[in-house]
Amino acid sequence: QVKLVESGGGLVTAGGSLRLSCAASERTFRRYAMGWFRQAPGKEREFVAAISWNGISTYYKDSVKGRFTISRDNNKNTMYLQMNSLKPEDTAVYYCNADGTYDSGTAYYPNHLNWGQGTQVTVSS
Repeated sequence: QVKLVESGGGLVTAGGSLRLSCAASERTFRRYAMGWFRQAPGKEREFVAAISWNGISTYYKDSVKGRFTISRDNNKNTMYLQMNSLKPEDTAVYYCNADGTYDSGTAYYPNHLNWGQGTQVTVSS
């Protein structure tokens, strides 16, 4: 089981930007495909973005393509989510996930043993 800690959430007005970070406790981080998910009040947790272990391949939910960018720094055991042009519908708690099953560029299935505690993102209109 991997310990994950998200940070970088906050309150921003529509059109603004935030950068989320997900720090992992283990050096084995560099072996894992990683993903970002989010959960809005009253809704199920949904996929947002995923990245391969080496950062070469990425995959996004359609509604965030062109606005969000996922990246990672394996030397720092950290993954990022740069969120630009934020919309009120992006409001949710954002979670990172480690060591899921990643079908390159097409799907990411989370490992339910490896979730962070979440970070709140609120976008006001």
